[in-house]
Amino acid sequence: MDLLTVFKQGDWILMGVFITLIIMSILTWTLIIIRLMKLYQAKKANKELQTKIWQAQNWEEVHHLVNNNTAPVAQITLSAIKAREHYKKYSGKQLGIACPLDEFLTRAIRRSLTEENSKFENGLTTLASIGATAPFIGLFGTVWGIYHALVNIGMSGQMSIAAVSGPIGEALIATAAGLAAAIPAVLAYNALSRSNKVLSRDLDHFAHDLHAQMMFPTE
Repeated sequence: MDLLTVFKQGDWILMGVFITLIIMSILTWTLIIIRLMKLYQAKKANKELQTKIWQAQNWEEVHHLVNNNTAPVAQITLSAIKAREHYKKYSGKQLGIACPLDEFLTRAIRRSLTEENSKFENGLTTLASIGATAPFIGLFGTVWGIYHALVNIGMSGQMSIAAVSGPIGEALIATAAGLAAAIPAVLAYNALSRSNKVLSRDLDHFAHDLHAQMMFPTE
């Protein structure tokens, strides 16, 4: 079974099926590589930065550490520091009095935590869609290829096994191509979802510690 034969003898629908599956496969592996690299970099940056944050002497030093840092921990800390400064600036106003610092910080940290977690969900919907649709696209290509193979065989009048098995075998490549695109996408989706949950749990633990530390009067 030669894939080039399918492109030479197949019609535009069958070729469109294979081109779609090839694009899906390329997109799947591109997303896998990009997401794994970002997860690795984020976990490494978080670990290094957390050590520096807890070793800092004051919040001014922490602000300097996280100001130009792109780690998720840095963004959460920066949002909390800005929220604390904002509250101190307007705490004497009527709206500031209506909301305690504890609740104000909690909302700011939770909002930042949600934003950082959402960044690592990019691409998961695409992987899930590829994993769900690629087998059906491949199956459609197979059905279409078998249909045209049977029509051509009927028109030629050749009913031997060789005449039937060749075209039908080539049409079955579409199903194999669909599975080849879907299986990595499904496995990657499950693995990345698990890794995102672990990262989200670590960020949540850090956020609780950060909130407790910022409520302690160190200045």
